[in-house]
Amino acid sequence: MSWIREGELNLIEKFSASILKAGPMPKHIAFIMDGNRRFARKKNMECLQGHMQGFNKLAETLRWCKHLNIQEVTVYAFSIENFKRTQDEVDGLMELAKQKFVRLLEEQENLEKHGVCIRVLGDLNMLPLDLQQLIAKAVGITKSHNKCFLNVCFAYTARYEITNAVREMAWGVEQGLIKASDVSEALLSECLYSNNSPNPDLLIRTSGEVRLSDFLLWQTSHSCIVFQSVLWPEYSFWNLCDAILQYQLNHKSIQSARDLHREHQVLQQLESDRACVAEYLQHQGNGKPVDAQRSQEALQHYTACREERIQDFLQALKQKRDSYFNDLWRETISS
Repeated sequence: MSWIREGELNLIEKFSASILKAGPMPKHIAFIMDGNRRFARKKNMECLQGHMQGFNKLAETLRWCKHLNIQEVTVYAFSIENFKRTQDEVDGLMELAKQKFVRLLEEQENLEKHGVCIRVLGDLNMLPLDLQQLIAKAVGITKSHNKCFLNVCFAYTARYEITNAVREMAWGVEQGLIKASDVSEALLSECLYSNNSPNPDLLIRTSGEVRLSDFLLWQTSHSCIVFQSVLWPEYSFWNLCDAILQYQLNHKSIQSARDLHREHQVLQQLESDRACVAEYLQHQGNGKPVDAQRSQEALQHYTACREERIQDFLQALKQKRDSYFNDLWRETISS
């Protein structure tokens, strides 16, 4: 089954889509694709067949999103917690992932035609080497595409992602790239696996479960979250429309909360910069009062230096992450 499905919406779907698109539309939707195993039991299938049906539904959902002008989709494909499942199921899922990434690589022309950029978020070192190499190649051949984005969370949990972001900042301090005082909420966001993406506008979980299961906890603090009872392989265009409608009904309050949070972040950073400058000037002046003009000039200089340090650190972090994928890709080519 192809990752990129062709085909138009039917007449009723087109009409409904045009009505939806008259309102505020989410640009980025995240899915917890839950219910594959229950679907398999319901249909008396093997568990792996349920997961295959789940992948087919993802391909169909991506087609709907394309017609709804939703530019970015993030899916929870495999949690670190899933490694605790039976060895047979884990092995089957790894094999299924290999098959799907092989198929993805066979669709290079189609991916280029639609401008699809594939990103895989998680600790890929936990995966078999041959799967890591396939993922690296898929990421590499699509990294310049920019019409739409598919983020696949594999060997991922939000707590692991946040912990890794803290490690990255600690590495930056150890390397002398940033100061401990540069660490902030905004910088942590830049160190997440998802740093290249805007936060999801809408998060959808299927199967009737009403928990986030350690998925995008940081990124969805100001997102619309919709829980739906349908099992993922049975997901329909109308389920997606219903979730988008719920987003539209809550759009104003979500946007207001995001704006307030951004303002709070700016003020928080300004207060932090002022505190650092005041401490520095106090030390330099041996406790003597400092005039307002000098304080303002020192603040501007400190802010510019901090922003330059952070940009240098983020560039170094990007190079470190890119080198991981590039090394795997080279191994693939040479083998």
